[in-house]
Amino acid sequence: MYKHCSLIRRTAAVMTAGAALLVLAACGSSDDSSAGHSTKSPTASASAAQGQHNTADVAFAKGMIPHHRQAVEMADLAPSRAESAEVKKLAGEIKKAQDPEIKTMSGWLTSWGEQVPAEDAMDHSDHGMDGMMTADEMDQLEKASGKAFDTAFLEMMIKHHEGAVEMAKTENAEGAFPEAKTMADAIITSQTAEITTMNGLLGKN
Repeated sequence: MYKHCSLIRRTAAVMTAGAALLVLAACGSSDDSSAGHSTKSPTASASAAQGQHNTADVAFAKGMIPHHRQAVEMADLAPSRAESAEVKKLAGEIKKAQDPEIKTMSGWLTSWGEQVPAEDAMDHSDHGMDGMMTADEMDQLEKASGKAFDTAFLEMMIKHHEGAVEMAKTENAEGAFPEAKTMADAIITSQTAEITTMNGLLGKN
């Protein structure tokens, strides 16, 4: 009886050890395969992304960065000059949306080996075609306050947004970089909605 029990214990021990080895082997192979995938995927996707852009994508980023910067500059005037709480709220939303997009587009240009537009290189007068304000218009906005500021801000920002929407439509039609086309879609949707809101606010003034 003793020998029989001892044999059962030894057999169970061998089976347990064997099962443990099988589990370890399975774990090892799983780790190896996942490690292989994790090292290959990011490199492949990064190189693929870099090869999917074209000249329209570069033009979109280089044009939209200074365009967004001016919108943020205009929005920064609202807290101290606007009378309407709705205008102040809208200005805050514009800045919150466009600041991150500036950073994203700057990252694209850097990854493509392109130069990011310098912050002090914005010539307002050269961008009338895409809704950019001239230096005189920006001076007028900076000097305004109260209801006069609200009206000037809304009128100028509507024109500004209309320019951005046109630029985004061009990117959608001619661009190749998926992330840029996705951003263009978002700009068209959000800024078209804001144009509607601003037209409504102008009716209240």
